[in-house]
Amino acid sequence: MISFNIPVFIGKEQQYIKESIENNQKLCGDGAFTKKCNSWLEKRFNAPKALLTTSCTHALEMAAILANIQPEDEVIAPSYTFVSTVNAFVLRGAKIVFIDIRADTMNMDENLIEDAITKKTKAIVPVHYAGVSCEMDKIMDIAKKHNLYVIEDAAQGVMSTYKGQALGTIGDFGCYSFHETKNYTSGEGGAILVRDKEFIERAEIIREKGTNRSKFLRGQVDKYSWVDMGSSYLPSELNAAYLYAQLEEADKINNNRLASWNLYYDNLKDLYEIGKIELPFIPENCVHNAHMFYIKCKDLEERTKLIEYLKSSGISTAFHYIPLHSSKAGVKYSRFHGVDRYTTVESERLLRLPMYYGLEANKVEYVVKKIKEFYKNN
Repeated sequence: MISFNIPVFIGKEQQYIKESIENNQKLCGDGAFTKKCNSWLEKRFNAPKALLTTSCTHALEMAAILANIQPEDEVIAPSYTFVSTVNAFVLRGAKIVFIDIRADTMNMDENLIEDAITKKTKAIVPVHYAGVSCEMDKIMDIAKKHNLYVIEDAAQGVMSTYKGQALGTIGDFGCYSFHETKNYTSGEGGAILVRDKEFIERAEIIREKGTNRSKFLRGQVDKYSWVDMGSSYLPSELNAAYLYAQLEEADKINNNRLASWNLYYDNLKDLYEIGKIELPFIPENCVHNAHMFYIKCKDLEERTKLIEYLKSSGISTAFHYIPLHSSKAGVKYSRFHGVDRYTTVESERLLRLPMYYGLEANKVEYVVKKIKEFYKNN
């Protein structure tokens, strides 16, 4: 059986967890390994401030508070995304305004944003699908023109860039995921990146249950107290220790995944050239991180048959998001602006293939072989 995903494990994770327990004697948040992870993210991605969180969901919730999202505000986002992207703003009372995606990248169509803006619009939330950047220059220009926040959902985008700049560092706030399905993992976890220094102190306070404890730990105040709204967004030091082992080997992991991605692409190109499938598209000026490899089938019926065929061959695959605007909560908390030209139909065609660190070349070749068998027989 070829698994769809195997959480990355480098080898030092257990050593660092043991060090946290025995040497540092620190298990709660913001210990030595949390600080190492924060520092690594800041230096590697040239981010003024990075703070580990318990999840990307919580990073998005922090961003919503920092952007002062209020009831009746509107937030523009793609419907083809995970529910956390919009839940963070729904929790603040906002209305979600969905726009259609681009068929080539599965990212929000930057050309549809401006028409969706109203007097109530407060923020734009681009989602970098599969670690491939949205068209950030245009998104940032629109945001500047209309005085809107840009909150990047870069859950899948760690190590990806747009015109040389790390995803998550372009907008006002960026949010990463370190869930076990991501390129780098702490089991559950995430991070918020803060671009403008004016928001750093409040970000620390919100993350520390609304207290100025971070200042206290730095010796800037002699005691700490409740100063703002907040919650417990700090991950365990054990999670950070697990993650740091992988950040130390970030390039090794990235290159390994890219090798698998390129092997899929090169070996499936002939099916693409005869029009049987579509392959991922990487726009110019975008460097991706091989977060996933997907193909697009002709339609939902063909995809369903291919999933069953691959399953019978011992290959685990997965489709992805069901568009949020068609869900029960989507009807309640959102509206779709414009025409759903691509969101639904493209989501029904997309099929994700096995992709993880350490995926052997012979397994990639076997998956390719079985896909070609399917199309030869159909």
